[in-house]
Amino acid sequence: MHVVLLLYENLPDMEHPKTITWLSEVGITDLKLVGGKNASLGEMIRNLGALGIRVPEGYVVTVEGYRQFCAFNQLEQRIRDLVNSIDHESVESLRRVGQQVRQLIRNSKFPPALSKEITETYRELSGRYGQDATDVAVRSSATAEDLPEASFAGQQETYLNVRGPAALMDAVRNCFASLFTDRAISYRQRFQFDHFQVGLSVCIQKMVRSDLGSAGVAFSIDPETGFENAVVINGAFGLGEMVVQGAISPDEFIVFKTTLGEGYRPIIEKKLGRKDQKMVYGDDPDERVKVISTEKSARTSFCLTEDSILELARWVTAIESYYEKLYNRFCPMDVEWATDGLNGQLYIVQARPETVQSRKKKHTLIEYRLDKPAADAVKVICKGIAVGDKVAAGKVNIFYSLDQRVEGDAFREGDVLVTDMTDPDWEPIMKKASAIITNKGGRTCHAAIVAREMGVPAIVGCGNATDILTAGQLITASCAEGEEGIVYEGIIPFTQTETDLNSLPEIQTQLMLNVGSPSLAFQFAHLPHKGIGLAREEFIINNYIKVHPLALLQHRQLSDKALSDTIQELTAGFASERDYFIQKLSYGIGRIAAAFHPYPVIVRFSDFKSNEYYNLPGGKYFEPHEENPMIGWRGASRYYSEAFREAFGMECEAISKVRSEMGLYNVVVMIPFCRTVEELLEVKAVMKHYGLEQGRDGLEVYLMAELPSNILMAREFAQHVDGFSIGSNDLTQLTLGLDRDSSLVAHLYDERNDAVLRLIAMLIDAAKEADIKVGICGQGPSDHPDFAQFLVERGIDSISVTPDSVIKTVKAIYAAEKRVLAGTTV
Repeated sequence: MHVVLLLYENLPDMEHPKTITWLSEVGITDLKLVGGKNASLGEMIRNLGALGIRVPEGYVVTVEGYRQFCAFNQLEQRIRDLVNSIDHESVESLRRVGQQVRQLIRNSKFPPALSKEITETYRELSGRYGQDATDVAVRSSATAEDLPEASFAGQQETYLNVRGPAALMDAVRNCFASLFTDRAISYRQRFQFDHFQVGLSVCIQKMVRSDLGSAGVAFSIDPETGFENAVVINGAFGLGEMVVQGAISPDEFIVFKTTLGEGYRPIIEKKLGRKDQKMVYGDDPDERVKVISTEKSARTSFCLTEDSILELARWVTAIESYYEKLYNRFCPMDVEWATDGLNGQLYIVQARPETVQSRKKKHTLIEYRLDKPAADAVKVICKGIAVGDKVAAGKVNIFYSLDQRVEGDAFREGDVLVTDMTDPDWEPIMKKASAIITNKGGRTCHAAIVAREMGVPAIVGCGNATDILTAGQLITASCAEGEEGIVYEGIIPFTQTETDLNSLPEIQTQLMLNVGSPSLAFQFAHLPHKGIGLAREEFIINNYIKVHPLALLQHRQLSDKALSDTIQELTAGFASERDYFIQKLSYGIGRIAAAFHPYPVIVRFSDFKSNEYYNLPGGKYFEPHEENPMIGWRGASRYYSEAFREAFGMECEAISKVRSEMGLYNVVVMIPFCRTVEELLEVKAVMKHYGLEQGRDGLEVYLMAELPSNILMAREFAQHVDGFSIGSNDLTQLTLGLDRDSSLVAHLYDERNDAVLRLIAMLIDAAKEADIKVGICGQGPSDHPDFAQFLVERGIDSISVTPDSVIKTVKAIYAAEKRVLAGTTV
């Protein structure tokens, strides 16, 4: 009777604890009676319904019901003896004993009174929907699950589309058994929770017909980087289990919370997933659910409309806000949602505190860097979605299932687990792995969440990793290179450094960052900064849009079937090719602007050279051959030309969308490679035609000062711009008359050359005289202390560097400022 007594001690003081209660009658204070999941559902029904947040009705078999079931069948001591016999160093021992415990529970009977209560309440629930036997989800909820301190997410089972009293009783009994799944036993052991102080309740909840709609998960924090001001949504058509399990690649949406609360529509990411399968209701009582192929039209459509994305984001934000007040602390949430295909409405079916990113140190920078040999000596084997930011290496161990692995030894500590996809049952093996690589899955699937919680780097959604990799092969898995995880052949050494950002000295000169990749923006947001000094559009166009802008608009006239097929595939889910370009560019810019909001984010219009544009799909039809593209048709000269004006117009419309629709008014635009004042005025006229007017809604326009003419005519340029940003690379090249890519004259390239320094000094003086801002983008200040001191002495407003140079640049600027104050030189 030990288990019964211990479970009873966890219950609130009451003479006769309930065995059945409606969800609407419980809340967070009832956690020990109904478990974390059910307590949270009840809390939302009782307190968030007034905000329009819909949670399906249901009732709960309480921990008292579970306890009576155990006592009636005299299970307690037998379970204790079995669990105590497990050798936790042996996966086989865990699986064997876990199966014995579960079978023991499944073979047991319900106390007659409890059985009657469960079935009578089910009939009452069915009656509320005008049915004799309504479809319900039967969900487990443990008393050590969904706690603020430990998620224990997915450790117990859920059964969908359960109909009728007999099927319901089987599902409840199976939920009781799932308190002792292998993963639950192992998980509690790892977190040192007493197995016998954990009770289980079961929720019987009306199903949302998402088999006819869509479902998925949402976080009120970026689960990958811990960026706090974003709602990240993953979803697909059909029941949500396919998303949670990682069986498909879901759609992904990101919404910026700050301006969402101000009434804007800040969707800063819409990424179409490969939703080739979906889970739907089965055809008969013996087949509750089944997996079928997704219709072709659905595969190329987003699973949520923009209105639904925003509604869901508002709900998730409201849930987070409510729980923060409830717990009196920062409490990001992990939410499961579903849309009903019959009535078109959105529902929340689960909500739990997120427990990985919310517990990380916010002011510690940990960097992993591969010590790669020459590029041609590094072989990339496959790529996928990076989970975490670590690097790990080891020997490949391929498992096709928990019962079937390829030839070789059993899984050993430090092996790299390679499989089609993992689910929570794999947790005992996952904790032994140095890294995890899967064919399927998205970055919010349950396996990815568990990998993050365990601190194991994972690369999911690789497609065919089990075919490409071989058992025993030595590989390096890198999640330290952005959103994309990369698997390299062989063992590549890497370094790990840790810096306390609070220990960095304070500086007066504004430090800004150069960030081109939207996928890295959230990762860098916690670095010390005063905004973005340079965000290049070229990276977004090259890596997110992936096609020449004029080819998008005119491909039908080109009679190039391969190009048209590529464009059709790229633009799936978007209203038109023009819509695709504007939306994708706006998401890339919006994500960077959101990450560094409210500080200024200086976005430089596209500055491709003709040879670079030529290499994009379709580029050969629109780009001239130039002997020296570096000083040819680039920058401002493109924007007002009839040949490129329409493409530039799409850039303007994308930025207008970021500012006016997303509410990201911190975006500043910058015009590159502008040779004359007359060119500047022509570009501004085209910008105005496409909705970007200097001064309207606070829009600032900067000039990239990278030509000697920009310096010599700085006072004239200053009359028409709000600031200068020195482009020292091109300025050095054009001042000294050399090709910076030529090894023959590389020894002459030095941005500290007196001629270059004199031009920079002239520009800073002219900007000060005109009372406008001036900054510099480049590595020079971090690489050369004397250059940093020169800039500080001249009174430059900001220095912008790449994120990996932040720490040494802060130190260089600090030293320069000290020397300037002391009146000394390097």
